[in-house]
Amino acid sequence: MTQSRFSRADSPRASRTTATPKKPSVLERLAPGEAQAVLHRLLAAHADLRAEAEQIARGLLGEVAFESVADDVEDALRSLDLDDLGSRAGRHHGGYTSPTEAAWELLHEAVEPFLSDMKRQMELGLEVEALEICKGILLGLYRIRVTGGDEFLGWAEDFPAEAAADVVSTWVERQDRKEAKGRSRRERRVFPQEFVADHVPEWDDLVARALKRR
Repeated sequence: MTQSRFSRADSPRASRTTATPKKPSVLERLAPGEAQAVLHRLLAAHADLRAEAEQIARGLLGEVAFESVADDVEDALRSLDLDDLGSRAGRHHGGYTSPTEAAWELLHEAVEPFLSDMKRQMELGLEVEALEICKGILLGLYRIRVTGGDEFLGWAEDFPAEAAADVVSTWVERQDRKEAKGRSRRERRVFPQEFVADHVPEWDDLVARALKRR
């Protein structure tokens, strides 16, 4: 009888060890607020890490491009439908909300997070990133300016243009505040006209008027 090359103890099957299941990481399961609390406690205990954390945070906030912002803005606005309108419009405890008023409220609420993000970037001195967000909001609104065929947007036909003017006005107003704090007029940024010409050409006059509104 031919002797097996492997004894039972040396067989490949016998030599395999049972892999220990990897325990799920608590850090990966934290909610945003919990993760923030962990970061604060870590930096409080290890102050020497603050500079590195600051650098990482600025790098993270700097990862912004107007094209992706525009996509997100457009998606947020187009995701609204007549069911959303029906839940907001009509008679309620506080009185009556017309469909037009409800549509404007819902659209404003959809744009607000992006506008808040732009303001936050400017407060942190990240002006290039803030401008990218401003351009992205503008382009996202521009894409929905023609409301034909969209039953929800049809209730707020003037919203895209008016919201765009407000966004540009907010951007330039924040620039003016920096100028008032000692920044020279020559250093003040000018809204890029090449972006307007290439991406939102029909709003050339709108942007020009918004830049003067302060």
